[in-house]
Amino acid sequence: MVQTTELVLSPEEAYNEELFPSILRDKLNLQNAEDTVIVPLKRSIDARGGKVLVRVLVQLTSKRELNSEQAIKEAYRDVKNAPAVIIVGAGPAGLFAALRFIELGIKPIVVERGKDVRTRRRDLAAINKNHIVNPESNYCFGEGGAGTYSDGKLYTRSKKRGDVKRILEILVAHGAKEDILFEAHPHIGTNKLPTIISDLRESILEAGGEIHFNTKVIDFVVDRDRVKGIITQSGEQMSGNAVVLATGHSARDIYELLYKKGIYIEAKPFAIGVRVEHSQLLIDQIQYHCATRDPYLPASSYALVHQAKVEGTACGVFSFCMCPGGFIVPSATAQGEVVVNGMSPSRRDSKFANSGIVMAVDGSRFKAFEKHGALAGMYFQKEIEQRACVVAGNSQKAPAQRLMDFVDGKFSSQLLETSYQPGLTSANLNEVLPDFLMEGLRQGFKSFGGKMKGYLTNEAQVVGVESRTSSPVRIPRDKETLEHPNLRGLFPSGEGAGYAGGIVSAAMDGERCAEAVVNLYFNNKTK
Repeated sequence: MVQTTELVLSPEEAYNEELFPSILRDKLNLQNAEDTVIVPLKRSIDARGGKVLVRVLVQLTSKRELNSEQAIKEAYRDVKNAPAVIIVGAGPAGLFAALRFIELGIKPIVVERGKDVRTRRRDLAAINKNHIVNPESNYCFGEGGAGTYSDGKLYTRSKKRGDVKRILEILVAHGAKEDILFEAHPHIGTNKLPTIISDLRESILEAGGEIHFNTKVIDFVVDRDRVKGIITQSGEQMSGNAVVLATGHSARDIYELLYKKGIYIEAKPFAIGVRVEHSQLLIDQIQYHCATRDPYLPASSYALVHQAKVEGTACGVFSFCMCPGGFIVPSATAQGEVVVNGMSPSRRDSKFANSGIVMAVDGSRFKAFEKHGALAGMYFQKEIEQRACVVAGNSQKAPAQRLMDFVDGKFSSQLLETSYQPGLTSANLNEVLPDFLMEGLRQGFKSFGGKMKGYLTNEAQVVGVESRTSSPVRIPRDKETLEHPNLRGLFPSGEGAGYAGGIVSAAMDGERCAEAVVNLYFNNKTK
């Protein structure tokens, strides 16, 4: 009989990895019940009462129902000689689509413009140390996608898009720690993800799938209203029964290609703003109500939202991709632009905490770019990123301002120490961001200062710009078949197509697209 119960533990009891399993048995008086398996379902921190406690929801069962690593990998059949489908992009959507195709007996051919996950490191070092951006290999492009070297958060609210547990179990089968299965906000860490991504690749290759790095798509092979394949930068033509387009939210050349070829795309709302950096100690003090953090507690995080009113219109201002114990990283995909993002290593042991603070924008905010049609938002993004680069000195240094100075419209004569390796340049961010964004962000920060006493301080600073929160373009698809409405055989997927917002949601969407392709083209329904 399956039974669910909640335990309230101290931080040491909950986060001492060696003792955690035995503590659960002791608390439940199951020391001698060898046939009973305790399955943690959720572990979350409760600091509401002043004293920090940890709530652990567990399930008692006679047999653990989680899939084993062996069971998951045994589902990957040999597809070397099976019908092929092309997947453009080796991020979460592309990799998980490939694995799902293999389970369904279809051969995936994955093409990725960037490099494999290990080789990418050299190009990231070149950005940080030499301010050189490789447009094909950077924090956004390459094996594993943007998430690999810019955090590894696995939390998602997208429960309706697929089986979250299944995605997490696949990650565990490929090397992730089991605690991601029950943490309230699971996280792998930028330092751990490369090995897991490499293992996912090996599963694809061992089953007979193909992965081609340094392979940029420059055109689609279209016959009437059906896509038949792709053309790469080298001139090679690759054919497949369908094309899953999983390029990520920064592949601007793909949006340009679709627009130029008359393949229907549409502008969509997104968010833009800055990254704010505090000391992790300050955030711990605010959230845990302590002078110093308990050594067993993880670095604390926060989630904030405010409804600003700008020029008579309500605008959501909110924290995005909060990185406790993390670093700010450069995420430009071309020279002449400055973009920042956040990441955390698995231990989250940096002395800094950072978060995007962004405001939602829609077409009414970038009417000056209407001549670009569906690409208006993309060009709005791009202009702000280029302006940030100019203001900061035409390098990968980022314009920055102390937080109170930002709110008060003052120039910061001195900046604080930062985790951002390329360095900061003191600047008035109103030279970078349009007035409506500045006003909304200022209102947001004032509100957040009221919600978290001590948050609004000049011992924190804002760094610009956080502009790649999501795709400014949606590539439409049929709600049932997931196929593009005007181009048969094209299946837009993941963040780049506008249907996901993180590693797990993108992975689930990739799986859904793989299933949709098989249902439409391989199950004798429609040919």
